[in-house]
Amino acid sequence: MLKAKVVMPDGVVVSTDEGVPQGGPLSPLLSNIVLDELDWELQQRGHRFVRYADDCNIYVCSERSGQRVMASIVRFIERRLRLKVNAQKSAVSRPEKRHFIGFSLRREPLGGEVEVHLSERSKSRIDERIRELTPRTWGQSLRDCIHRVNEYFLGWMGFFYIVSDTTMLTALDAHTRRRLRAIAIRHWHKKRRDNWRPLKPGRRSWWFLSNTSRVTRALSNARFAERGLVSLVAEWQRYQLSNVTAPVQLSLALG
Repeated sequence: MLKAKVVMPDGVVVSTDEGVPQGGPLSPLLSNIVLDELDWELQQRGHRFVRYADDCNIYVCSERSGQRVMASIVRFIERRLRLKVNAQKSAVSRPEKRHFIGFSLRREPLGGEVEVHLSERSKSRIDERIRELTPRTWGQSLRDCIHRVNEYFLGWMGFFYIVSDTTMLTALDAHTRRRLRAIAIRHWHKKRRDNWRPLKPGRRSWWFLSNTSRVTRALSNARFAERGLVSLVAEWQRYQLSNVTAPVQLSLALG
């Protein structure tokens, strides 16, 4: 497995001469074995930290402390564990600006509670994926498009259910419905339905028309729910009712 070649998303095959292939199933297992000593070291120093495989965040009180701790930990990893630290991916920054397995952490200023949010990278990725799943040139039925979106949403929420705020989820739901409306009215125009002939794009795009009152009334949120479209907000609420909580280490990281 250490010598197995890796096929990149663009189809390029990369051989591994040293270390563990990036993205391979053996990588997180060996990371947990090798970096167990790092966990003990951080615990003995009294640091608050959270680690998943080779991705580790350490939380301190100030930027100056962060610079000092980072330099010390880099020395420990490279000299004691004989591993290389990726300087491009490592930084001293505020928790809400860092990407940790898809999330960013933020301490609420007044109450001091830790909030779990989507990282900027995760927001960009789901935005891009929604555009891929709902292309404006979709040539199949709207039902098939909704089915594709549902499969992705259910899997995505199975991982990101621990986010604290639903504002982003509400925006993603609304954006998805609007893209589906744009697909629907384009299909109606091709079928030359009399009631929808005035919705010719002309100088206005299908995207603009998808947000008109006439279209939003015909394809309301309730209508999409009847068609089986998964709502991220509804799925998030379902997870909360089932009393599923975030891992204790993540919850207490900034405590």
